[in-house]
Amino acid sequence: MTGLTIGKLARQADIGIETVRFYERRGLIEDPPRRQSGYRQYPEDTIDRLRFIRRAKELGFSLDEIRELLLLRSHPAQNRESVRAKVRDKIEDIDRRIDDLARMRRALSSLADVCEHGEETEPCPILVAMSRGFDEDVR
Repeated sequence: MTGLTIGKLARQADIGIETVRFYERRGLIEDPPRRQSGYRQYPEDTIDRLRFIRRAKELGFSLDEIRELLLLRSHPAQNRESVRAKVRDKIEDIDRRIDDLARMRRALSSLADVCEHGEETEPCPILVAMSRGFDEDVR
């Protein structure tokens, strides 16, 4: 039986051993066969699968989304439009998050300005705004 130990697999996929085990528990990679000694032997193609998972995570996909992409990956020609749709959905999600982050940045900048130019004897406007809620124009 040929294959890779978990340590070699993790090094070649550039991830940690615990990450390999985590992906096994989550069903993203199959449980490997075991040698007579009890050591697990991962097939070589597991490296590619783990690299795919890592890259998809770097692009912002959740593990559930990655599981779906892995299923679609098994029939790439048939599932091209489905993959494209998932990528478009991810782009929309990223755009929403960028908008949310920009809104949060504007609100925090306004709060920082108010705090910097406010009276030292008054309660901290940042903490007050967080207690009661605030909009982007806190002045």
